[in-house]
Amino acid sequence: MIDNTSRETIKNSVREAADIVEVIGDYVTLKKAGSRYVGLCPFHGEKTPSFSVNPQRQFFYCFGCGASGDAFSFMMQYHHLSFPEALKSLADKYQIVIPEREMSPQERQQFREREQLYSANEAAADLYAGILAREGGAEEAQTYLRGRGVSAEFIQRYRLGYAPAPEEGGWSFATDRLLKQSLPIQALVRSGLAVEKERGGHYDRFRSRIMFPIYDLTGRVVAFGGRILGEGKPKYMNSPESPIFEKSRLLFGLYQHKEAIRKARTALVVEGNFDLLSLAIHGIDTAVAPLGTSLTRHHVHSLRGYCQEVVLLFDADAAGLEAAMRSVPFFLAEQLDCRVALLPQGHDPDSLVRSEGAGAIRERVAAAQPLAEFVFTTLVERHGLTLGGKNKIIGELKPLIEEASDGGQRSLMLAHFSEQLGVAPAQFAVPSQLRQQPLAAAPVGSLERLPRQERQLVEFLILYPEHLEELRAAGMEEVLQEPAALRMVHLLLELNARGEQGPEQIMEVLPDQAERHYVARLLALQGSEGLADEGALAEGQRRELLLWLERASIQQQSLRLQEEIEEAGRQGDTARLMELLQQKMIAGKKRTGC
Repeated sequence: MIDNTSRETIKNSVREAADIVEVIGDYVTLKKAGSRYVGLCPFHGEKTPSFSVNPQRQFFYCFGCGASGDAFSFMMQYHHLSFPEALKSLADKYQIVIPEREMSPQERQQFREREQLYSANEAAADLYAGILAREGGAEEAQTYLRGRGVSAEFIQRYRLGYAPAPEEGGWSFATDRLLKQSLPIQALVRSGLAVEKERGGHYDRFRSRIMFPIYDLTGRVVAFGGRILGEGKPKYMNSPESPIFEKSRLLFGLYQHKEAIRKARTALVVEGNFDLLSLAIHGIDTAVAPLGTSLTRHHVHSLRGYCQEVVLLFDADAAGLEAAMRSVPFFLAEQLDCRVALLPQGHDPDSLVRSEGAGAIRERVAAAQPLAEFVFTTLVERHGLTLGGKNKIIGELKPLIEEASDGGQRSLMLAHFSEQLGVAPAQFAVPSQLRQQPLAAAPVGSLERLPRQERQLVEFLILYPEHLEELRAAGMEEVLQEPAALRMVHLLLELNARGEQGPEQIMEVLPDQAERHYVARLLALQGSEGLADEGALAEGQRRELLLWLERASIQQQSLRLQEEIEEAGRQGDTARLMELLQQKMIAGKKRTGC
């Protein structure tokens, strides 16, 4: 097993080898601007570059959305990777070998079982696709897809397949063929491809269905969605959950559409697989669909990394309103913009785009209402604006307001909805939230609000931590008065004691989001003036700070002496009084330079 020292060594080796300009330049067009590089931010839509890369500090920062970090952070945010995955990706790019960690017997068993599930689903996807493509082997399925306008190109692009009916291949057609590929029956059962009979034996879960492979974000098949041919229930069937598949976390189509969504900065959420497929056929390839479940916060969180806005394409019925209301807290919590586009009565995205074309969908999307406004308008239409109706509306809006993620957002919703209804904000009866608003308005220990000299000292130490001990010896901990400044200095001292002085280490340990943005902005701006001799500037700042600390220390010493002199006078301690007066005279000479 790799010990912590070896792990840190590997991490540092990759960090040293990975030039951040080169890493980000693979995905973002960067142009040199002084000592920095700038480009359009890949994490939010913009027309004017606000994304800055500092090669000296190996750090990036977006002045538009606040995204920041080092090369590891970029890979994690851009590709939605875990840190180990980002580390491996960069190590592979720079040809650095990462020794495999020795796994425990239990870990090895779990790894084998997961790999078997991946293998079973991959083999099944090939099997179903082969059946659909075979001449004369799936006429009904092929006719059905042609009737819905699905060409061979889109069958291949989405890797559609066909699970034959029992009369065509028997009740265990797929199971028998997968077993012949040396896949264990336990893997077929756990992945949901096979179902165990009560009296022994197995049969296929999916029969007489068009099959849609479901991918995770790494591109591995983890499950299937099957749409029945002809009459029968359920109309849509998804694989059961397994160690590699959670319905609440995955969205159908996100793997295939993530780059289009990233480019458009907008994702469309539809209800069914064929809704998504029909939109893609008509040139709208930014749709995703939940997998037989309501939209969850995990879904919204996944989308947040790819777009700045989500549009829900819902039917204009009660179920559409309920679905929208259930999703409000998730969008508020993730701070992701959301609008609702209602479809004409009797239409879903599939039927509308096939009957009226992509223009009809785009018109609906352009006219979509903000989510909160849609909910409010629909509640007014449902309950009316009588006294009783207003009470019902307030009752349904309360939980949504309580879910708002910060005091400012909550205050805005309260003011807006109360004005719309013509009632006082207090009618929404969320006193605990109202009491929190002053705290939200004054973020903890704002570094931006520090006195000028304390702020200059903190910023200097963030940029030049090699001077920590010198400034500490000059008395900075005694001179600093503001809690935010002291907290940052103590954090820097802790990192320095561990030999961790890089900006990425600072960002990793900062607990407050406002502080993270402040430090990231400082690191990104450093060197932006294009000064020829940054070292000379830093040396000048060092001397000024040392001089300020010296003067401030003398002043504080003088104040303490004055307090002690007054105390000695009150107690009538003449000897102590004379001693203190002598010390004050010496301190005064130091202060005036005499």
